[in-house]
Amino acid sequence: MALGPRLDLRQSQSLVMTPQLQQAIKLLTASNLEIESFIADALEGNPLLEAGEITSEQGGESGEQDEGPGEEPTADMLMTEGGGEGDAPLDLDPGALDIDRETGDGLLGTPSAASAADAEWGAAGLAGTGEELPGLEASSAASLSLADHLLAQIGAVARGEQEAFIARHLVGLLDDAGYLHFDLREVAEDLGANVAAVDAALEAVQSLDPSGVGARNLAECLAIQAREADRYDPCMQKLIANLELLADGEVARLKRMCNVDDEDFADMLRELRGYDPKPGLAFAPASENTITPDIIVRSNGSSGWDVTLNEETLPRLVVNRDYFIELRNGSPSKEAQGWLKEKLADAHWLLRALDQRQKTILKTAAEIVKQQEGFFRGGVSQLRPLTLREIAEQIEMHESTVSRVTSNKYLHCERGTFELKYFFTSGVGSSDGEGASSAAIKARIKALVDAEDPKKVLSDQKLVDLLNEEGFDLARRTVAKYREAIGIGSSAQRRRSKKLAGL
Repeated sequence: MALGPRLDLRQSQSLVMTPQLQQAIKLLTASNLEIESFIADALEGNPLLEAGEITSEQGGESGEQDEGPGEEPTADMLMTEGGGEGDAPLDLDPGALDIDRETGDGLLGTPSAASAADAEWGAAGLAGTGEELPGLEASSAASLSLADHLLAQIGAVARGEQEAFIARHLVGLLDDAGYLHFDLREVAEDLGANVAAVDAALEAVQSLDPSGVGARNLAECLAIQAREADRYDPCMQKLIANLELLADGEVARLKRMCNVDDEDFADMLRELRGYDPKPGLAFAPASENTITPDIIVRSNGSSGWDVTLNEETLPRLVVNRDYFIELRNGSPSKEAQGWLKEKLADAHWLLRALDQRQKTILKTAAEIVKQQEGFFRGGVSQLRPLTLREIAEQIEMHESTVSRVTSNKYLHCERGTFELKYFFTSGVGSSDGEGASSAAIKARIKALVDAEDPKKVLSDQKLVDLLNEEGFDLARRTVAKYREAIGIGSSAQRRRSKKLAGL
């Protein structure tokens, strides 16, 4: 067969991501700070864009001055909340969505002032030692926030998903110095958990680095550090419990209470002065790393929930009418006109992309609230198992889109501020077909064990039977795994401990 050149015409189909589509995906994943940075770059690179605000009156005037459909728009005053295909601004509130409970249709408290004992420690505990705490400049130089540092450690110390969930919430309540100024009963009530579970989560937080974080007062902060250094003997315990006497200069009385001589007491003071009374100040201040929620959830009574976008985080952009006309009339060359049209198209695309981003976030958050309504009503024990696929199917979007939406996005409700990812949990089957989250199962096991008769300790098989009666489809090994994950001993261990406690 002879070989020779020839031309062939073939057709093929391929999926290509345009630069604009790639940019839209990045915008969907971006956090608030990243969006602000992106908009700042866009304002710098596009002379037709300006940062601005709009009122309903301005919107009406602008709408009346729109040009005909056959002309280039000479003026746009568009907000990212409402920018659609047209050029006129939209006078609506897309940042709000109401969810009905029946049909399903549609951060932190101010830290209290430092305690008097804290001030006394600064005056008496460090006086005359020649040692000073790090200056404000050194503290501000830290690039990592205390919360970020602690959150990275929780997974290694938490005994189960519920404890990790509560521990993350407690970390968010710490002040810049690392202290917790909230009553545990109030925290338990906010989360719908029992006080024992919150107390266990606090112990986990107090075991994190730096030593002393999670303390509720100065004495507890120093006691945590003393235990870490293996120096919390009865003498040190009495010294830390009576810091007010140290501040008053009653050294002789303290030595008698601690039953030590001058040399031992001086050694104890040196040890005490080596501890950090404000361990959190070694990290960046929380004010520089404050989490601003993207979604606000409020109860509107018996009818359902109001899910709104946080308007403070919505970027507003304006296309400058006067400057566009000036450039168009003053640029007769085709190249200049082409450049101007390109910039105008870029401005319109950015407004539509940001608008679509906000609507997608709202739609996803509304469905999460609908699926996890039990959490908002009853707390962490009511969390149900939820996957990205379930949300994607309900809102008719791809699973990867939901994953991007829930990254770096936060929801604020009466129970606190939570990342959207927190509402996706694994679970087990139940008789009603709904399933139950592993966190809820663990909470139920803890409640059953806490209420058991000391003379009739529940075995794992008995726990299985009780949970099956309540509609939870569990195997014995699953119950044993969950029991161990939340730090509950076997029935034999609990029987021995309760027997000893009753002696």
